[in-house]
Amino acid sequence: MKYFIYTIIFLALVFIGISAGELNFDNLTEGESAKALIVMLASLCVIVLMVILLVSRTISKKHE
Repeated sequence: MKYFIYTIIFLALVFIGISAGELNFDNLTEGESAKALIVMLASLCVIVLMVILLVSRTISKKHE
């Protein structure tokens, strides 16, 4: 399960990198830039959730 979580985190980082290439800094909220910002925000949420899951699994293993 740990490797699956790390794979998801890696894929989220890849999505952030790809989306960063699509940004147009002149108009961040229009067209493809808006979609790229949404993907970057969603990927950051996935990373935060996966880190929370890793920490909670570590805590639960210590209490057993």
